[in-house]
Amino acid sequence: MNMSMNAVVVGADRLGNIPGLLKDHNIEIRQHISGREPAHQKKTYQLPSGTQVVILLTDFLGHNVMKSFRSAAQRAGVPVVACRRSLGSMQQALNQCGYGCCERCPQRQAGLAA
Repeated sequence: MNMSMNAVVVGADRLGNIPGLLKDHNIEIRQHISGREPAHQKKTYQLPSGTQVVILLTDFLGHNVMKSFRSAAQRAGVPVVACRRSLGSMQQALNQCGYGCCERCPQRQAGLAA
């Protein structure tokens, strides 16, 4: 019985294979925001209710937008994962933040067998 976490992903126009990687980590994308809209530059953003993690794709995101979403996450008491938009960078960031053990992970399979 695996409960998935709800995430807001900020940055990039397209996510490519990232949704599949997040699904392997039991993270569901609740909302994807490109961060390109001028309104995201200046407004105080409110995260959707139920958001459990904010993922910032830093190579496709301006500093003001990043700051706005970091502040929103801090106000909501939600952790932030920041990385580039690549599977390797995302995997490394998830591991560093404690979300690293996915269903296909050899370490998890070894732990289940023990």
